[in-house]
Amino acid sequence: MHRRRGPLAGGWFSRLTAQWRTVVWLTVVWVMLWGDLSWGNVLAGVLLASLLITFMPLPSIATSGTARPWPLLVLVGRFVADLVVASFQVSMQAFRLHHTPHGAVVGVRLRNPSDIYMTITSELSSLVPGSLVIEAHRLTGMLYLHVLDLDAAGGADKVRQDTLDLEARVLRAFASNDDLKAAGLYHPRGGTPEPAGATPSGGGPGAAGAPGADGAARRTEPRTDRGEGQR
Repeated sequence: MHRRRGPLAGGWFSRLTAQWRTVVWLTVVWVMLWGDLSWGNVLAGVLLASLLITFMPLPSIATSGTARPWPLLVLVGRFVADLVVASFQVSMQAFRLHHTPHGAVVGVRLRNPSDIYMTITSELSSLVPGSLVIEAHRLTGMLYLHVLDLDAAGGADKVRQDTLDLEARVLRAFASNDDLKAAGLYHPRGGTPEPAGATPSGGGPGAAGAPGADGAARRTEPRTDRGEGQR
Protein backbone atom coordinates (compact mmCIF):
# COMPACT_ATOMS: atom_id res chain seq x y z
CA MET A 1 0.00 0.00 0.00
CA HIS A 2 2.92 2.34 0.68
CA ARG A 3 5.13 2.24 -2.36
CA ARG A 4 7.86 4.42 -0.88
CA ARG A 5 8.66 1.84 1.78
CA GLY A 6 11.06 -0.89 0.85
CA PRO A 7 10.43 -4.57 1.45
CA LEU A 8 11.63 -6.26 4.62
CA ALA A 9 14.68 -8.45 4.62
CA GLY A 10 14.08 -12.11 3.94
CA GLY A 11 15.25 -13.87 7.12
CA TRP A 12 15.79 -12.96 10.75
CA PHE A 13 19.58 -13.02 10.46
CA SER A 14 19.55 -10.74 7.44
CA ARG A 15 17.17 -8.44 9.29
CA LEU A 16 19.51 -8.23 12.28
CA THR A 17 22.61 -7.57 10.21
CA ALA A 18 20.80 -4.91 8.15
CA GLN A 19 19.45 -3.13 11.24
CA TRP A 20 22.40 -3.53 13.61
CA ARG A 21 22.35 0.23 14.30
CA THR A 22 18.82 -0.13 15.64
CA VAL A 23 19.96 -2.98 17.89
CA VAL A 24 22.79 -0.82 19.26
CA TRP A 25 20.47 2.14 19.83
CA LEU A 26 17.84 0.05 21.62
CA THR A 27 20.56 -1.48 23.78
CA VAL A 28 21.81 1.97 24.75
CA VAL A 29 18.26 3.05 25.63
CA TRP A 30 17.77 -0.09 27.72
CA VAL A 31 20.98 0.52 29.69
CA MET A 32 20.08 4.18 30.22
CA LEU A 33 16.63 3.22 31.52
CA TRP A 34 18.18 0.89 34.08
CA GLY A 35 20.86 3.46 34.97
CA ASP A 36 23.54 0.81 35.46
CA LEU A 37 26.21 -0.07 32.91
CA SER A 38 26.84 -3.75 33.48
CA TRP A 39 27.38 -6.81 31.33
CA GLY A 40 24.01 -8.19 32.38
CA ASN A 41 22.13 -5.06 31.28
CA VAL A 42 24.05 -4.88 28.01
CA LEU A 43 23.38 -8.54 27.17
CA ALA A 44 19.72 -8.18 28.15
CA GLY A 45 19.43 -5.08 25.97
CA VAL A 46 20.98 -6.86 22.98
CA LEU A 47 18.68 -9.84 23.48
CA LEU A 48 15.52 -7.73 23.76
CA ALA A 49 16.51 -5.54 20.81
CA SER A 50 17.16 -8.64 18.68
CA LEU A 51 13.77 -10.09 19.62
CA LEU A 52 12.05 -6.82 18.71
CA ILE A 53 13.80 -6.61 15.35
CA THR A 54 13.02 -10.27 14.61
CA PHE A 55 9.39 -10.58 15.68
CA MET A 56 8.15 -6.98 15.43
CA PRO A 57 10.10 -5.50 12.52
CA LEU A 58 9.38 -2.04 11.18
CA PRO A 59 9.23 -1.51 7.41
CA SER A 60 12.39 -0.01 6.00
CA ILE A 61 12.42 3.56 4.68
CA ALA A 62 14.06 4.05 1.30
CA THR A 63 16.45 6.99 1.43
CA SER A 64 19.72 7.86 -0.25
CA GLY A 65 20.71 10.98 1.65
CA THR A 66 23.97 12.03 3.20
CA ALA A 67 24.86 14.28 6.13
CA ARG A 68 26.53 17.60 5.26
CA PRO A 69 28.37 19.19 8.21
CA TRP A 70 27.87 22.89 7.45
CA PRO A 71 24.15 22.71 6.45
CA LEU A 72 23.59 20.48 9.50
CA LEU A 73 25.21 23.10 11.72
CA VAL A 74 22.99 25.78 10.15
CA LEU A 75 19.92 23.60 10.76
CA VAL A 76 20.77 23.05 14.43
CA GLY A 77 21.75 26.67 15.04
CA ARG A 78 18.59 28.05 13.46
CA PHE A 79 16.46 25.55 15.39
CA VAL A 80 18.01 26.63 18.69
CA ALA A 81 17.47 30.29 17.84
CA ASP A 82 13.83 29.67 16.85
CA LEU A 83 13.33 27.67 20.03
CA VAL A 84 14.56 30.50 22.24
CA VAL A 85 12.64 33.24 20.43
CA ALA A 86 9.39 31.23 20.24
CA SER A 87 9.63 30.28 23.92
CA PHE A 88 9.91 33.94 24.87
CA GLN A 89 7.01 34.93 22.59
CA VAL A 90 4.71 32.22 23.94
CA SER A 91 5.58 33.03 27.55
CA MET A 92 4.68 36.66 26.93
CA GLN A 93 1.16 35.57 25.96
CA ALA A 94 0.47 34.91 29.64
CA PHE A 95 1.13 38.57 30.50
CA ARG A 96 -1.16 39.96 27.80
CA LEU A 97 -4.33 39.83 29.90
CA HIS A 98 -6.63 41.57 27.42
CA HIS A 99 -5.37 39.73 24.35
CA THR A 100 -7.05 36.60 23.02
CA PRO A 101 -4.84 34.62 20.63
CA HIS A 102 -6.54 33.58 17.41
CA GLY A 103 -5.46 30.04 16.60
CA ALA A 104 -5.71 28.40 13.22
CA VAL A 105 -4.76 25.25 11.34
CA VAL A 106 -2.56 25.88 8.31
CA GLY A 107 -1.91 23.34 5.57
CA VAL A 108 1.53 23.18 3.95
CA ARG A 109 2.58 20.99 1.02
CA LEU A 110 6.21 19.96 1.38
CA ARG A 111 8.59 19.82 -1.56
CA ASN A 112 9.79 16.29 -0.76
CA PRO A 113 7.22 13.79 0.60
CA SER A 114 9.87 11.30 1.78
CA ASP A 115 9.03 9.70 5.12
CA ILE A 116 12.32 10.56 6.80
CA TYR A 117 12.43 14.22 5.75
CA MET A 118 8.75 14.74 6.53
CA THR A 119 9.30 13.25 9.99
CA ILE A 120 12.29 15.48 10.72
CA THR A 121 10.45 18.58 9.52
CA SER A 122 7.36 17.67 11.55
CA GLU A 123 9.33 17.03 14.73
CA LEU A 124 11.32 20.24 14.50
CA SER A 125 8.14 22.23 13.80
CA SER A 126 6.36 20.68 16.78
CA LEU A 127 9.29 21.22 19.16
CA VAL A 128 9.20 24.98 18.59
CA PRO A 129 6.56 26.48 20.93
CA GLY A 130 3.56 28.06 19.26
CA SER A 131 3.12 25.49 16.49
CA LEU A 132 2.19 21.83 16.50
CA VAL A 133 1.80 19.35 13.64
CA ILE A 134 -1.59 17.74 14.18
CA GLU A 135 -1.85 15.79 10.94
CA ALA A 136 0.51 14.56 8.22
CA HIS A 137 -0.45 12.96 4.91
CA ARG A 138 2.59 10.97 3.85
CA LEU A 139 1.19 10.06 0.41
CA THR A 140 0.52 13.71 -0.53
CA GLY A 141 3.28 15.41 1.46
CA MET A 142 0.83 17.64 3.33
CA LEU A 143 1.41 18.89 6.88
CA TYR A 144 -1.31 20.54 8.95
CA LEU A 145 0.04 22.77 11.70
CA HIS A 146 -1.91 24.23 14.59
CA VAL A 147 -0.68 27.77 15.24
CA LEU A 148 -1.29 29.25 18.69
CA ASP A 149 -1.61 32.86 17.48
CA LEU A 150 -1.84 33.32 13.72
CA ASP A 151 -1.53 37.10 13.92
CA ALA A 152 1.63 36.93 16.03
CA ALA A 153 3.07 34.34 13.61
CA GLY A 154 2.65 36.76 10.70
CA GLY A 155 -0.32 35.13 9.01
CA ALA A 156 -0.90 31.89 7.14
CA ASP A 157 1.50 32.72 4.31
CA LYS A 158 4.31 33.42 6.78
CA VAL A 159 3.65 30.09 8.54
CA ARG A 160 3.81 28.25 5.21
CA GLN A 161 7.02 30.00 4.19
CA ASP A 162 8.67 29.31 7.55
CA THR A 163 7.76 25.62 7.27
CA LEU A 164 9.11 25.41 3.72
CA ASP A 165 12.30 27.19 4.83
CA LEU A 166 12.68 24.63 7.62
CA GLU A 167 12.19 21.79 5.14
CA ALA A 168 14.78 23.38 2.85
CA ARG A 169 17.32 23.41 5.69
CA VAL A 170 16.53 19.77 6.45
CA LEU A 171 16.96 18.78 2.80
CA ARG A 172 20.23 20.68 2.45
CA ALA A 173 21.54 18.95 5.57
CA PHE A 174 20.54 15.38 4.72
CA ALA A 175 19.09 14.94 1.21
CA SER A 176 20.96 13.73 -1.85
CA ASN A 177 21.72 15.95 -4.83
CA ASP A 178 18.93 14.30 -6.81
CA ASP A 179 16.43 15.16 -4.07
CA LEU A 180 17.69 18.73 -3.97
CA LYS A 181 17.35 19.03 -7.74
CA ALA A 182 13.80 17.67 -7.61
CA ALA A 183 12.94 20.24 -4.93
CA GLY A 184 14.60 23.11 -6.79
CA LEU A 185 17.19 23.60 -4.02
CA TYR A 186 20.33 22.38 -5.76
CA HIS A 187 23.09 25.00 -5.90
CA PRO A 188 25.82 24.03 -8.37
CA ARG A 189 29.21 25.50 -7.67
CA GLY A 190 29.55 28.91 -9.24
CA GLY A 191 26.02 28.78 -10.66
CA THR A 192 22.43 29.51 -9.82
CA PRO A 193 19.95 27.06 -8.26
CA GLU A 194 18.43 24.66 -10.75
CA PRO A 195 14.61 24.83 -10.86
CA ALA A 196 12.66 21.73 -9.99
CA GLY A 197 12.38 19.33 -12.90
CA ALA A 198 14.96 21.14 -15.02
CA THR A 199 17.38 19.28 -17.28
CA PRO A 200 20.98 20.28 -18.01
CA SER A 201 20.06 21.16 -21.61
CA GLY A 202 17.50 23.72 -20.42
CA GLY A 203 14.83 22.71 -22.93
CA GLY A 204 12.71 19.76 -23.82
CA PRO A 205 10.06 17.97 -21.87
CA GLY A 206 12.00 18.04 -18.57
CA ALA A 207 12.30 21.82 -18.39
CA ALA A 208 10.97 23.72 -15.42
CA GLY A 209 7.23 24.10 -15.47
CA ALA A 210 6.77 21.36 -18.07
CA PRO A 211 5.63 17.77 -17.50
CA GLY A 212 8.27 15.18 -16.76
CA ALA A 213 9.08 12.05 -18.72
CA ASP A 214 5.93 10.37 -17.52
CA GLY A 215 3.81 13.30 -18.74
CA ALA A 216 2.79 14.36 -15.23
CA ALA A 217 3.40 17.92 -14.12
CA ARG A 218 3.93 18.92 -10.52
CA ARG A 219 0.63 19.49 -8.79
CA THR A 220 -0.05 22.49 -6.64
CA GLU A 221 -1.97 21.89 -3.47
CA PRO A 222 -4.54 24.61 -2.74
CA ARG A 223 -3.94 26.51 0.45
CA THR A 224 -5.86 25.12 3.34
CA ASP A 225 -6.62 27.08 6.49
CA ARG A 226 -9.10 26.12 9.13
CA GLY A 227 -9.51 28.97 11.55
CA GLU A 228 -10.53 28.12 15.08
CA GLY A 229 -11.79 31.54 16.12
CA GLN A 230 -11.40 32.95 19.55
CA ARG A 231 -10.54 30.74 22.48
